[in-house]
Order: sequence, then C-alpha cells, then structure tokens
Amino acid sequence: MLIQVHDEPGGVRVFTFNRPPANAMNLDFLRQLRERVEEAAADAAVRAVLVRGNDRFFSAGLDLRELAGGAGGELAHLGQDDGLFALWTLLKPTVAEIAGHAVAGGALLALACDLRVTREGSHRIGMNETSFGIALPRETLEIARHALPRHTVGRAVLEAETHAPAVARELGYVHHVVPAADLSDHCLRLATKLAEYPPAGYAYNKRCLLEDAMARCRAESEEARAALTRMWLSPETARGIAERAAAVAAKKAAKTAT
Repeated sequence: MLIQVHDEPGGVRVFTFNRPPANAMNLDFLRQLRERVEEAAADAAVRAVLVRGNDRFFSAGLDLRELAGGAGGELAHLGQDDGLFALWTLLKPTVAEIAGHAVAGGALLALACDLRVTREGSHRIGMNETSFGIALPRETLEIARHALPRHTVGRAVLEAETHAPAVARELGYVHHVVPAADLSDHCLRLATKLAEYPPAGYAYNKRCLLEDAMARCRAESEEARAALTRMWLSPETARGIAERAAAVAAKKAAKTAT
C-alpha cells in the first residue's frame, strides 16, 4: 500500500506515505490517497487525520520520471478527482507531520492540511514548480492561496524557492517548528485535541472557510483546463521537467559518491 493506515486512540487516523525513497506522487498514489480520505470521511469513528511521510521525505512532489514519460496530460486532468483535493476538502481536522523534505507537490500536500508542523533541521519546504515550468492546476493554486498568508502566497508561487524550517514558518508553510525528538508526539497531541472538538461545528466552519476557493475551482472552464493540459504537454514544460529530473539525479549521485 502506498498509503499505510492505522488508528490511534481518540479517533485519530494516521496516513503514512509509503512510496520510498521520496514519497513522490504518481497516479496510483493520488488515487489511493483519495480512497483513504473517502474511507476516513465515511467513518464516524474517525475524528481527525494525521498525515506523515518518512524521516527524509514528507513528499518530493510529483514523480518526475512519470511526468517525463508522458503522464502530465492525465495528471493535469485529475483536479477535483484526486487525493490532494480530497484531503484538502475533508471536513474533519487534518494535521501534517513534516519530518523531511516537502517540496513542489509535497509542499502542496502539506498545505492541504489544516495545521502543519515540522521539526528543526536542514530539510527544505516550498513550492518550486514555477522554476522548472510547471503551471499549477486551479485546485492546487487554490490550496496554496487558501493556506498561505495573502502577503506571502505570490512570493511562494512565483519566486519558487524551498526554505529551511524557520523561514517556512515565516512564510506560512508551517505553523510550528519543534525539536525533532518531539515531532511525532506533538502532532499526535494536536490531532487528538482537534478530534475532541464537536465534529459538526468543525465541519461547518471549515466548509465556510473553503467556500470562496471551492467556488473558483468549480468555475474553471473546460477550455481553461484544456489549455493547462496543452501547457503540461508542451516542449517547454517537457524540457523543464527533464532538466529538473536530471538535476535531482545528479545531486543524488553526488551524495552517493561521497
């Protein structure tokens, strides 16, 4: 299973991403995430969801090898049918436990959660898609616009850099930075606290907070989505993805050599 699931006392369901080494998101990952979210939504015993990756990677974002292999068109079409959107719109408390890198789509995966916590360390957090030519689907752009402060969202999307935990907190990617040894306990306590809140009121307030963003998602035309798909399949985007994939591979090889 790409999304492992277990339950903690107090109604907390834990999703652990399990696509090593980097928890890169492909079509199967996003479909399984949607299935797990739908199960949690339908189960009254689940009062909150805690999502986590591994010690090195929360998620490195979309699988660049699959994008380079032509999966971009299908991924661009997912939108409101994928697991990222399902997690964002789940009307139960969600907490992201970020122990490692959360970059590109991995940062968006974290931003889809109500509250986000990371540890002290040298890992990086940020949306860098613009730097290698990826146009954000409407849904993911709305996730970022909803979660990040108004005065930082433009910088986050367009400057397209990744950041150390302290800067990520200043920009609004995360709400708390805690000592590494405390991260899991802190996140579980936070999820357990939210799970104790009356669910109907939480759901109503969350729905209201998402209302404007959801309306913009629903208003996107078929023509606009088709234009996005053409952009994802364009030579310019393919070149940017290939260059990014090569840079990641070279960095990995250099680390292995040392």
